[in-house]
Amino acid sequence: MISIQNVTFGYRKHETVLNDFSLDFGQSGIYGLLGKNGTGKSTLLYLMMGLLRPQKGSVTVDGIDATLRRPEVLQEMFLVPEEYDLPAISLHQYVRAIKPFYPRFSENLLKQCLANFEMGTDINLGVLSMGQKKKVYMSVVLAANTRYLLMDEPTNGLDILSKSQFRKAIIDGMNDEKTIIVSTHQVHDVELLLDHVCIIERNKVLLNEPLIEKDQAINLEELFIKTVEKCTI
Repeated sequence: MISIQNVTFGYRKHETVLNDFSLDFGQSGIYGLLGKNGTGKSTLLYLMMGLLRPQKGSVTVDGIDATLRRPEVLQEMFLVPEEYDLPAISLHQYVRAIKPFYPRFSENLLKQCLANFEMGTDINLGVLSMGQKKKVYMSVVLAANTRYLLMDEPTNGLDILSKSQFRKAIIDGMNDEKTIIVSTHQVHDVELLLDHVCIIERNKVLLNEPLIEKDQAINLEELFIKTVEKCTI
């Protein structure tokens, strides 16, 4: 469980991004974290990882303060930031470097995810396009097999086919013990994946509910607009 309780945080002294904000991710499943620009979605992900410290309040992962960044917590978490780069080394070298940090790292799952993206294993990361780098990185992330996976705009830079492959890779790597939190504006890319949706606005949680009708297409864009408009009335 990830618990965010009464958190206040700002990047500048007199400007807060979050003010007395609370939100829990209590059950396993795939969460969509939605909100307008500047509402603090990315900030929340970094607070959960302990990479940012709240000025007030607390963020805990399975009851442990996230800011302590304990190894037993970090080995169960992986953050996919919106922007990143990969070193100019082979995929084998990259995997060998990070694998010791994740006890359940699965070579089989890595191969399966790469196959879903129509990518091989004999790859030099330094010569890949941005879209190819994202496919390889997402495969490594899923292969780490952590209980918590936090993703910030994971489908940016992917073409239409790759977005479909991304959804398949997520489904293949999912199990009942995992919690995936996806912060995104590209709601149509992920709406069929989600078990749960959280909509935040102005330091408030406007909606935090499971998506019950999993067998039916859910228009997240319409749900988001209606929820935000209702708040402003």
